[in-house]
Amino acid sequence: MARLGPGCPYPLGATCDQGGANFALFSAHAERVELCLFDADGGAERARLTLPEYTDEVWHGYLPGARPGLLYGYRVHGPYEPAAGHRFNPAKLLVDPYARALHGHLCPHDANFAYRPGGGPADGAPDERDNAAHVPKCRLVMDAAAAGAPARPRRSWPETVLYELHVRGYTMRHPEVPAAVRGTFAGLATTPVIDHLADLGVTAVELMPLHPVADEPRLTARGLRNYWGYNPYNYFALEPRYLAHPCRAEFRELVRRLHGRGIEVVLDVVYNHTGEGDAFGPTLSFRGIDNAAYYRLAADGAYVNDSGCGNTLDLSHPRVLQMVMDSLRYWVEVMAVDGFRFDLATTLARDPASFDAGAGFLDAVGQDPVLARVKLIAEPWDLGADGYRLGHFPPGWSEWNDRFRDGARRLWRGDEGMLAEAAARLAGSPDVFAERGRRPYASLNFVTAHDGFTLEDLVSYADKHNQANHEDNRDGTDANHSWNCGVEGPSEDADFTALRDRYKRALLAFLLLARGVPMVLGGDELGNSQRGNNNAYCQDNEIGWLTWERTQPRHRAFHRFVRDLIALRRRHPALHRRRFLPPPGGDTVRWLSPDGHPMTAPDWGLSYARCVGVWLSDAADEAPPLLLVLNAAAESVRFALPAMAGGWALWLDTFEPAIPIPRTLASTMLDLRPHSVVLLAGAR
Repeated sequence: MARLGPGCPYPLGATCDQGGANFALFSAHAERVELCLFDADGGAERARLTLPEYTDEVWHGYLPGARPGLLYGYRVHGPYEPAAGHRFNPAKLLVDPYARALHGHLCPHDANFAYRPGGGPADGAPDERDNAAHVPKCRLVMDAAAAGAPARPRRSWPETVLYELHVRGYTMRHPEVPAAVRGTFAGLATTPVIDHLADLGVTAVELMPLHPVADEPRLTARGLRNYWGYNPYNYFALEPRYLAHPCRAEFRELVRRLHGRGIEVVLDVVYNHTGEGDAFGPTLSFRGIDNAAYYRLAADGAYVNDSGCGNTLDLSHPRVLQMVMDSLRYWVEVMAVDGFRFDLATTLARDPASFDAGAGFLDAVGQDPVLARVKLIAEPWDLGADGYRLGHFPPGWSEWNDRFRDGARRLWRGDEGMLAEAAARLAGSPDVFAERGRRPYASLNFVTAHDGFTLEDLVSYADKHNQANHEDNRDGTDANHSWNCGVEGPSEDADFTALRDRYKRALLAFLLLARGVPMVLGGDELGNSQRGNNNAYCQDNEIGWLTWERTQPRHRAFHRFVRDLIALRRRHPALHRRRFLPPPGGDTVRWLSPDGHPMTAPDWGLSYARCVGVWLSDAADEAPPLLLVLNAAAESVRFALPAMAGGWALWLDTFEPAIPIPRTLASTMLDLRPHSVVLLAGAR
């Protein structure tokens, strides 16, 4: 075995060249770092080589003759003093934070814990068992941008329609995807799946986390696993369970095929915490490399837990911030993705304790020339103090707007006093985002998402049914704002199913015709159900997997409706303008009451009001003016249409199961049926 040369402290990670590979690992508090090399199947450790140089808190060395495919890991020596923040234990093989690929799977085992069994994590006695057999090995790769890839779609925000999906669950039950590739990137890249996405008309898929996942011990003890993936232990590699073949080219091919159909790829990323959990969690990477640098700690060495997941990455540390920025650029430049949705983004902008719109992370992203070209979406909350920060992210960011979700659900459920709130969300939420030059696309609108009920369950269950999670139904929110339409759970009664389908059509029309960027939950167009489970994070089974074979005519009709509704939005610029609608509250000709007059402040204040119309066009538009009318009441309402030369044409009525061929109305009075959205176009 060749001896290590001095190498270089930059770039971090393992970097191949023609002569070998450079290895560089940041650790400010380590006393020695060993590079561990493994045989081709990762089963036997065949060498331990001490990194010979230490420059600017980076341990580094150069291995002549190293080639892509080499399997390696690290053992890091230093003090085991939890009260001082140090948890070094060289008995634990550690994953390189910059590893681009992994070999093998993470296996739950007591040997993955750095502390002595039964003694607890702070008793001063490290566990001496070698855990190499239970953790994946890092695989050396040669970085290069994908060759021959089609041009990126580069969709503007106003034309974007997002579609959130889970890589594994989306194809596990797809009848046209070969069994060997179901649940993988290769399965997602098959023609039937991409044809479905393209036919539906979405412009971007938002993939739930795809970085390597650590299953929590409490889940594995119950025979469950972390299905959603919000528990990463590396930010460059792909989760092995999503790979049909152990090669990242599989993901690149997925991106290439989606780009070829004009569909962008947005990654859901989790930089707020890691899968190492709290003090009782496993030691897999960061904890054993330099716990005091990677994590935010209290004075006594305890983990700060703003994420609610046991630990919080310390992005105020320059090396941790560097890792996150390097990861983001890698996924854009090497893996060709088009944007990111940041889980618990408030945590990333704590500098160090409280949220700051000028935090180091936000400033670093804002000035980065690579990231300036991609979509940035914040989940604007966390579990720390003052963690709810909707509307407070800087220009250039879009934000998950939970006020849109709740306002839409409560209006269409029939709650009193919700008309003004829902109208503000329909207008693009100017009361939240109309500062610093931000536009309606700062609002990422959704009615359903992975976290909560599916659309089918939203209209079928009044309460959550999470018993399969084995937490006595305590997990998951109770604030679902759902309506079961009169019976809990599935029903074969035609009256109930017709009402539920009307309710779903109204909700999706409200979403797709509002100002802002709409996000549709994957499977909602198919009537997918999770059996009332609103927190299926641990259900890697038929509860969490998408149901494709919905053969009832109502399901096929609803799929066609969603497809045609997305096409209607994309076809008409007035439905995705860059300007906010005027907010409700004062006299304005934009908002009309059922009697045809402009809405006044007293009108908005009526607790029983559930009907309003709104102009969606400007006088300068060359396209015909549009009038959107909502009736969230359980009874019909007569609506006086404003005068229009040539009359009004009906473009959409969600009371009906299909979008009609436009037809001119003979009357100036519109009979709005219950729980319906109507879109009209006028002639000039």
